[in-house]
Amino acid sequence: MPTTDTLERFIARVEANAHVEALEEFYAETASMQENQAIPRVGRDAHIANERMVLARAKSLTSKCVRPVLVNGDHVVIRWIFHFEWLDGSVTNMEEIAYQRWSGERVVEETFFYDPAQRVPKNR
Repeated sequence: MPTTDTLERFIARVEANAHVEALEEFYAETASMQENQAIPRVGRDAHIANERMVLARAKSLTSKCVRPVLVNGDHVVIRWIFHFEWLDGSVTNMEEIAYQRWSGERVVEETFFYDPAQRVPKNR
């Protein structure tokens, strides 16, 4: 079960847009990550590679945790809002729920739930 301090440090990292660093610091080496009903990615290195690929396409990113954060033992639920400005000038606004299972101070499983229609970039 993560401590309150650990969760706050994790959220602060993401809100600072240090997404890769958050993965390195707070995810287990063998963590699985799933988006909606897609096949899960397994392994922190795979998550980091995917995150770097997405961030390479972004001119800027704003990340916001919408509180409250729900915690029940090893399970944590966080509502996130992300605003991407892409290199091509388009924008994407995403709202998602992250359902996490922690083991101690590390995320071992995470599933994101969001409306896939949000992923379509829009012109300004």
